[in-house]
Amino acid sequence: MKVALITGCSGLIGSQSVEFFIQKGYLVVGIDNHMRGYFFGPQSSTEHVTKKLSDLYEGSFMFYNTDIRDFDSLLKIFEKFSQDIEIVIHTAAQPSHDWASKEPITDFTVNANGTINLLELTRKYCKNASFIFTSTNKVYGDRPNKLNLIEGDLRFYVKGNDSFAIDETMSIDNSLHSVFGASKLAADIMVQEYGKYFNMNTVCFRGGCLTGPQHSGAELHGFLSYLIKCIVTRKKYTIYGYNGKQVRDNIHSWDLVNMFWYYHQHPTKGEIYNAGGGIHNSISILEAIKKINQICKENIMNWEEWVDYEVINDNRKGDHMYYVTNFDKFKNHYPDWPGITINLKSLINQMVKDEIDNTPKI
Repeated sequence: MKVALITGCSGLIGSQSVEFFIQKGYLVVGIDNHMRGYFFGPQSSTEHVTKKLSDLYEGSFMFYNTDIRDFDSLLKIFEKFSQDIEIVIHTAAQPSHDWASKEPITDFTVNANGTINLLELTRKYCKNASFIFTSTNKVYGDRPNKLNLIEGDLRFYVKGNDSFAIDETMSIDNSLHSVFGASKLAADIMVQEYGKYFNMNTVCFRGGCLTGPQHSGAELHGFLSYLIKCIVTRKKYTIYGYNGKQVRDNIHSWDLVNMFWYYHQHPTKGEIYNAGGGIHNSISILEAIKKINQICKENIMNWEEWVDYEVINDNRKGDHMYYVTNFDKFKNHYPDWPGITINLKSLINQMVKDEIDNTPKI
């Protein structure tokens, strides 16, 4: 029996990982305690995802309602499955840049302490397993804002290179990370350390904007998902700073999990990879509003353009003006990896259709 242990199994990347690895023939042990509802309100709870996975994959999916800060409860799970665990995919987190400053201790204990609990139990019970950590581009702090940026009509660009992308050589030091970025960086460094110090197969995927139709977007987390929700339901949206021209690259959850799979075939010790959609899947908020309106027009009869947003001057502390992922390093290490398979238009189209399907009809 080969087991994939997945934390945050009801979230966006976790649930995609559950489905992916069941299809690869794994018994999936899922861990979640549905804190997303606590972070962002009951409308953002992922309990319905747990039920869906349990119903769809009975016999292949075993769910544990467990807090990753609870070492003793995790211990029982690792003791039960032990050496059968071939891969640990750690996606559970407090994921919001903004929310972290409200409860820094909660943020740190979930993101940092929870991660070391899982690393230590992996070391003791299934040391040869691949340990995959979903880190974040926020580990670079606001250093991307030090790039030579110029402001265009709808987005920021890097002067002299319209397709500039950020690789893993960017420094993580001497920058403003946000409380969230700091807690994820602490976990990121520890994942690297366990790989190099204890000779374990550990990797950090430093994600850009991770998204997809399963994303339960909220105002404080999941910009593209929440923006689509606001536009489809005609709700007001607030843009924080930078005139709405801040640039993000977006990667579909399936494409990220496929990167996990390629790593798992040939794992290495304490590696880091930037993981995002790249320049072709990059978009500013203003550009996203235009693109989503276009796609809504294609999918919703008599669509009237949505423009119900306001831009306020105060940007989120430590926020990126421009972030686009360079994934050359991963491609060089895994030359058979097909790259990004879901382009930005297809990604937004999927998400718009999903939001339409899940919006109550009047």
